[in-house]
Amino acid sequence: MSTTSEKLQKVLARAGLGSRREMETAIADGRVKVNGQVATLGDRIEMRDRVLFDNRPVTLRGADEVPRRVIMYNKPEGELCTRKDPEGRRTVFDRLPRLKGERWIAIGRLDINTSGLLLFTTDGELANRLMHPSTQVEREYAVRVMGEVTRQNVVAMVQGVMLEDGPANFTDVQEFGGEGINTWFHVVILEGRNREVRRLWESQGVTVSRLKRVRYGNIFLDKRAKAGEWVELSQAEIDDLAELAGLESRKVPDLTPDEKNRWSRDKHKRKPVQAMRKPKTRR
Repeated sequence: MSTTSEKLQKVLARAGLGSRREMETAIADGRVKVNGQVATLGDRIEMRDRVLFDNRPVTLRGADEVPRRVIMYNKPEGELCTRKDPEGRRTVFDRLPRLKGERWIAIGRLDINTSGLLLFTTDGELANRLMHPSTQVEREYAVRVMGEVTRQNVVAMVQGVMLEDGPANFTDVQEFGGEGINTWFHVVILEGRNREVRRLWESQGVTVSRLKRVRYGNIFLDKRAKAGEWVELSQAEIDDLAELAGLESRKVPDLTPDEKNRWSRDKHKRKPVQAMRKPKTRR
């Protein structure tokens, strides 16, 4: 086996066609061909191989040749984390800036009733690393709950609760006050399982009335990005994300004149991101 070969799904993800998991599904569905033959899971390729994705040629590039872009999006409630919805509902991809020859890949998901920070990248390998449970990337949420929350409830959620799909826990729970039966908390979790934050609270007999993600890894939701708006991360922040994922940094490319014109016409112009400081915790 050649030492220069790489897994097919990894190369496709790097080409901006989707996350590594999405590429594995595409390969399994027979949508990828290598040198005229339908590819199979486990195939490895080299940069000189000819690859077709949905019968369209793919430009293969080495890891050091592919620019990496990341944007932060402030998702409002009511939007779906899917590219297209059969019912015609708004999706998070509807508001993102257009790309030529690449696509935005969501780093994790939020359910329709959850708002806040979503990260998108053109680098499938970065997305895969940041989402994979083994990377142990922190996700922080602001949660408003209805009902009495006791110290015993908090201890139980930190020590671990058995849910229908396995054990789950928060690594940190901090109270931030509230009024009446509503109390705000900030919680930190290391996974992205479906409705995991809500289900952990529901296991204690309380209801989540609002849920907003405010941090993913070392990126905090930018206060200038209002609901439904996006901002492009700076080179330093992208490098920090790459380091968190165990990847080397890459240069962000200059926009072509056509890209500059297209992006300048976008309703939500690019803004530099300045991460907010994490709120002080109360022990």
